[in-house]
Formats: sequence, C-alpha cells, structure tokens
Amino acid sequence: MEYLDVVDETGEPVGTRVERAEAHARGILHRTSHVWVVRRRNGVTELLLQLRAAAKESYPGCYDVSSAGHIPAGAGFVDSALRELREELGIVAGAAELVPCGVRRIRRRECFGGKPFIDNQVSRIFLLWRDIAAEDVRFQRSELDGVRWMPLGECVAAVRSGSVPTCIDAEELSMVAAAAEAIP
Repeated sequence: MEYLDVVDETGEPVGTRVERAEAHARGILHRTSHVWVVRRRNGVTELLLQLRAAAKESYPGCYDVSSAGHIPAGAGFVDSALRELREELGIVAGAAELVPCGVRRIRRRECFGGKPFIDNQVSRIFLLWRDIAAEDVRFQRSELDGVRWMPLGECVAAVRSGSVPTCIDAEELSMVAAAAEAIP
C-alpha cells in the first residue's frame, strides 16, 4: 500500500497519513510534484510530453506532463520529483537543476473504472532543462507508451482546442510557459 501525508491548503503535512486509494475515494488533500522537461531548439521552446499507456485506468492514451507523481508519506516535493524523473523517464537530475514554476491547487471529480475519483491535491510545478532525444528517454513501459517533444506554442494550442488527446491543465501549462520564457 502507498501512504500519503494528509496536508493543509499550503501543502504542509498535518501529522496524519492515508492510503492513496482512500485519499482519492474521499477527496483527502495530499501532495504531488510535476516536472516539465524542456529544451530549446532553433529558438523554439519544446516540452517533453509523456504518452500515458493505453492500459492506464485514468486518461489512457493521453499526452501528459513529462513526469508527475504522488509524494509518499514522509517525503518532500523535490525528492519525489527527482525520484519520479528517474522512475518514469530514466532521467537523473539534481535538486539544483529544478526550476520552480509555482504551486497549483487541483480539485476535480472524475470516474475511472466505474469508481468515483476525487482529486484533491497541492502540486509543486518544476522545469528541468534537458536536451535529450526522445528515443534516448528510457521510459517506464508499464506506465507510458512513449514520449515526444512538442513546441510550447503547439502544446498550448492543442490543450486549448482539444485537437490532441491530453490531460494537461491549461493553468499549469501557462505557469510552465511563463517560467520557460523568462529564462533567456
């Protein structure tokens, strides 16, 4: 079983923990870290997107943030972000390489596999500048069907129009775009 810290509105643990499935069944506030891998090619900022496995219960076959994950009880935002990068994409990075983009409060109700799913989380968003070929990314095949680089402007347009299957949040993408474009 995977246990998560119950947190307050700022993402600080309140001293109790809950099993992940219970957190989503009851909508208990918990934490996640999101890392967007970015690069610049010919003056164009590109995002590395993961393609969620077709067998996933939630958002199968959708493009998503480069790397994301729940924060296990007792762990922190940065450590979890770095762990997820290693596990999902095979990318090893240091804490100093993560560029903070901000904090996002996520609240949504969905239904996956016929069961209610209440997402109630505080997520810290990070960028990682890394110029790596998509074919060199060693992604976790049980979780992902692939990865691809997409120009930032094209990704923003796709999320707004729904022209590409994604589970990317427009608000988070705006945070990432602002942080990426602020760095020369």
